[in-house]
Amino acid sequence: MQSRGFSKAEVFNGRDAVLPVLIIGAGPVGLVLSILLTKLGINCTVLERNKAFSKHPQAHFINNRSMEIFRKIDGLVEEIQRSQPPVDLWRKFIYCTSLSGSILGSVDHIQPQDLEHVVSPVSVAHFSQYKLTMLLLKQLENLGFQICASEISEGSEQSCDKKIMMGHECVSIDASNDFVTITASSINNGKRVEQNIHCNILIGTDGAGSTVRKLVGIDMKGEEDLQKLVSVHFFSKGLGQFLLKENPGMLFFIFNTEAIGVLVAHDLREGEFVLQIPFYPPQQTIEDFSRKACKKLINKLVGREFGDVDVIDIKPWVMHAEVAERFICCGNRILLAGDAAHRFPPAGGFGMNTGIQDAHNLAWKIASVIKGTAPSSLLNTYEMERRPISVFNTRLSLENYRTAMSVPAALGLSPTVANTVHRFIVNGIGSILPSGLQKVALDGIFAMGRAQLSESILNESNPLGSSRLAKLRDIFEEGKSLQLQFPAEDLGFRYLQGAIMLESNDVESPEQVPTGRRRDYIPSAQPGSRLPHMFVRVNPLSEETVSTLDLVSGDKVEFILIIAPVKESYHLAREAFKVAEERQVSLKVCVFWSTDSVEGLDKGSKAALSPWKNYVDVVEVQSTTSNWWDMCNMTNRGAILVRPDEHIAWRTISGLAGDPRVEMHRVFSAILGAH
Repeated sequence: MQSRGFSKAEVFNGRDAVLPVLIIGAGPVGLVLSILLTKLGINCTVLERNKAFSKHPQAHFINNRSMEIFRKIDGLVEEIQRSQPPVDLWRKFIYCTSLSGSILGSVDHIQPQDLEHVVSPVSVAHFSQYKLTMLLLKQLENLGFQICASEISEGSEQSCDKKIMMGHECVSIDASNDFVTITASSINNGKRVEQNIHCNILIGTDGAGSTVRKLVGIDMKGEEDLQKLVSVHFFSKGLGQFLLKENPGMLFFIFNTEAIGVLVAHDLREGEFVLQIPFYPPQQTIEDFSRKACKKLINKLVGREFGDVDVIDIKPWVMHAEVAERFICCGNRILLAGDAAHRFPPAGGFGMNTGIQDAHNLAWKIASVIKGTAPSSLLNTYEMERRPISVFNTRLSLENYRTAMSVPAALGLSPTVANTVHRFIVNGIGSILPSGLQKVALDGIFAMGRAQLSESILNESNPLGSSRLAKLRDIFEEGKSLQLQFPAEDLGFRYLQGAIMLESNDVESPEQVPTGRRRDYIPSAQPGSRLPHMFVRVNPLSEETVSTLDLVSGDKVEFILIIAPVKESYHLAREAFKVAEERQVSLKVCVFWSTDSVEGLDKGSKAALSPWKNYVDVVEVQSTTSNWWDMCNMTNRGAILVRPDEHIAWRTISGLAGDPRVEMHRVFSAILGAH
């Protein structure tokens, strides 16, 4: 079968080969995508404009779905779990007047079921982005990748294959030929060198300010410039030990008369922190946040001095809530993923996690197209599926951000008012003042606002303070403050169009409205949903259990068909095998046996599926939860077809009325495109 519209990776002069896939941006999303593609047998190369990887912690919360995806990468989850702080050190968000002062409230975000692996085989994690990057690089090195500095010079005959090319910036893109050509610029021996690299598929995972997105002319849509902040990365073992002993947590929201900030405890044991501070340029400049000024600010928020505070990095950044208008362009050859495609407020931790799920959705589709088992139109389904999820997660992150603002608002500190005051000084009457006076005015107004946090006001004896403290208690007790986990959105998101086949009676449910509240995940086997998790035994004689998610291979593009040991279902499976073989698609059949009905297990499937051998018998692990088919709201005469990314492509709830061969042809054509 031909690869349908893509150039062969032939060399037409020296190093000018056409790479199957070129990824621009070596953040977690680009690195995860390169690992998943390599495991599926697709060669790729990664370009990164920076000469070294950042040590700024950035993202730190890895949600359930991302951890499930990481289970497909050999040993990665175990490394994260071994290296992250114990859960008791980060399960809480703490609200206080200083780290050594009054506690306004605290919220524990880990519920018992979160650690019991009922809805997922793995728990969430708290692990800094730069540490994750190091683990991903180790994985790539194990897969044969090399990390290269800017040493490729003019006339070099080196291949770009399986390389992470550091210090290489994409400066132009040409998609007018049968392949995409990018021009990469690098500095070599003090001289700027430009090199053309050709590829069949180009993926921009180059972050919120994506060069790829700008070069192909894709706009962002949504709310921009919600808030400007300064991020201060620092170490203090003393502060870490103090909080370990006094009040361990992940986030500390600190409000006092001298300063306001959010402290992220990346690892209390190592004393690694990031302080997020509101930033109001042009009255404030990044020069106002010198290392000395930041140490002073840290001391104000801590409420005491620690002599070992070591400020590593100070970065300004802007919070946006935007999604790219398109995720794919130029004849399905250029795609965007991660922050290049969507920029969220950090509230809820959906940024990096959504990007990792983009990569997982995309990897099997790219592999199918490059291997010629699907037309390039399959890549259109990436945007059809992932863009609506990104739009929803943007709205949810915005709602979370506004929810987080409810605490300062209850204390009389409205962030909306602060931003309005700032705009008034920048654009209103305040703009006629000299810049020095504007700064004084802004500082004075903010100081007056923070004065409401004084102990003389914020106490139970003061009627105003008592009322505000009562409001705070209501917010915390009713779950109206910022949440850490969103199981319903994390595991329960569903694709409503794309590489799936919806049921004829599938009525689109009303659009969900993000509430900012935690909602529990309810397992679903509807097409477009993630396959529900249940522990099963693959070898009935073994005590070893695996998750249903483990039935899907991470090493090849393979669909799985889940059936019960029923005559009609075995017939369906045999016909599915024939159709898959015609399409050159790998299919594995998983026969689910319930714990109370294993008669014939030893040879039933072998006889029923002969001569096909790519099947596995699995037995449910006895538990207090319902059996597999009940959990899926199906009968045991039903069947479920699962895609290589663990999402359900098709199902029949209680058997087929028509010809199973015809139905399987229809299903695979709908999912992968016309044969």
